Amino acid sequence: MSAIVVLGDELTCTGFRLAGVATRCTAPADAAAAFAQARVDAQLVLLTPALAAALPAGTLHQAQAAAAPPVLVLPDLRDPQPDRAFAQGLRAVLGIEA
Repeated sequence: MSAIVVLGDELTCTGFRLAGVATRCTAPADAAAAFAQARVDAQLVLLTPALAAALPAGTLHQAQAAAAPPVLVLPDLRDPQPDRAFAQGLRAVLGIEA
């Protein structure tokens, strides 16, 4: 079982792979199957906004509500604005949010 699996586009996956994180470059058409498998294989699942948007309605919400494994949507690389929701979610997953 991988500690972390990142699902996304080739650019995002390449960056995480260079950092030693398991990645799966996934086409939007294959998002649901890749996401389901990542939830089985990983202790934490991260995915790009585009891939999250490609999931069937309600899938992401159900996975996040299940809490095991934790699922977070990464900030969009094309929008360099700080994503406070991601930072807050990551702190909550790590147990450092009061």
